[in-house]
Formats: sequence, C-alpha cells, structure tokens
Amino acid sequence: MDRSILVVDDDPAFRELAGRFLADLGLRVAAQAGSAEAAIAMAIETRPDAALVDVDLSDGDGITLAGALTALPWEPRVVLTSVDPDAAPPDAVRRSGARAFLSKDKLANGTLLRLLEDD
Repeated sequence: MDRSILVVDDDPAFRELAGRFLADLGLRVAAQAGSAEAAIAMAIETRPDAALVDVDLSDGDGITLAGALTALPWEPRVVLTSVDPDAAPPDAVRRSGARAFLSKDKLANGTLLRLLEDD
C-alpha cells in the first residue's frame, strides 16, 4: 500500500508516535501539522490521500478542519481522533465528511487501516 497521510495534532510527541505507527502500517507520512492552519497549508502542498486529525487543536477544532480537508478537490479520507472517547458526536463526524472517529487508544486495533482504504 502506497498511501500518503497527513498527521494533525498539536502534541509533537503524539505526531512523532503516530508517524512511526502509520509507517509500520505501510503508510507514508506526507506531512505533519500542529494546527488547523498549518494542516490546510500542508495538505495543499503535499496532497495526501488521507489525514489523521485530532479533534482538539490549539487554533480550532478538528471537526471543522475535517470538513475543509474533505472538501479539497482530491477528497482525502479523514479519520478524527482524540484521547476523549466522546470528543466527536457521530452526527458531527458525519457532517464533517470524515470517515469515522476513533479514540487514540483504539488506533492500533486495525480499524484505522480499514477506514483509510479505498471504497
């Protein structure tokens, strides 16, 4: 699988850990961003196939960012995440265009890879 992914989280340690984890899954980390503003810029620059987006960002919320990312012309697949398992209500996730919300403790169970696969 040669899919590229953008990792968006305001915690640099989590971005680094997620990058290693995603690489182990066979994904290529195209870029990392610590804010919603940086995420949009990096997405436009690198055109990732997918994005892993934290719900709670320092300059905005990941749900709104997911809507902006999924509206890009190449329609990257977005999965939202948070340490809070209740951070993203299902209706908000659906409206954002994101594929799903997974709490960070559930990222390693194989579901993430399935969510990022082509339909």
